[in-house]
Amino acid sequence: MVVAAFRTFTAALSVSLWVLVVGPPVLIWTVVSRDPRLIYAAGSFGVRMGFALAGIKLRLEGREHLQAGAAVYACNHSSNVEPPAVFLALRSLHPGLKVLYKAELRSLPVLVWVFDVAGFVPIERGNRDQSFGAVDLSAAGLREGHSFVIFPEGTRSRTGELLPFKKGGFVMAVKAQVPVVPVAVSGGRDAMRKGSPLIWPTTVTVRLTPPVPMAGLTFADRERLVAEVRARIHAALPHSGAAPGPGHSAKGAGRIQRL
Repeated sequence: MVVAAFRTFTAALSVSLWVLVVGPPVLIWTVVSRDPRLIYAAGSFGVRMGFALAGIKLRLEGREHLQAGAAVYACNHSSNVEPPAVFLALRSLHPGLKVLYKAELRSLPVLVWVFDVAGFVPIERGNRDQSFGAVDLSAAGLREGHSFVIFPEGTRSRTGELLPFKKGGFVMAVKAQVPVVPVAVSGGRDAMRKGSPLIWPTTVTVRLTPPVPMAGLTFADRERLVAEVRARIHAALPHSGAAPGPGHSAKGAGRIQRL
């Protein structure tokens, strides 16, 4: 526990200093140049540094399911480790990767400016008008060729069991007619154990499964789409006893890549 506490403190301090020292000048450069590449590179370096100091290794499975064009990557969420892990795993092919994130995170200092400059889209749970606007804005980004990461549970699952999925992220995929890639993330809860503020060394696995095409789907198909993506994620999680959803393929594990 002492080692974990030391590594957690070192990682948190280093990443915080990185954000506070490097963040403002990189933000200014990005605003002036209108080129987001530097801010994405700085963010990736910060995540890699934090993971290395905390002892977290990242593994990507099913890399062949990464989409060459715009797509929505729908991920489960049970730990604060998962969003940066997914971002780092997917950014290799999607250098301008966007995130549809809950608006409560706008209280984070400096990072909120990073989110805005990077084109991340906040969505307010319980605010119907704002949610519709966020979905429309995200759909427009998809049409422009930007891929999005969504966490359709809306918040972290405290038990690791999948929570009900919200539909906004799927509606934007239907509107833009881009595929949805179900993503099963495991190991996050081992990194941040329930009730503990410490980060423990472990391997976080980001597993991509075959994409669900949107061609021909309409708003009326959203319930079926949500159910299929949720079933695929559930089936791809370790020790899952769920039956595969429609169209699930055993080749979803694909090749394994350590990052």
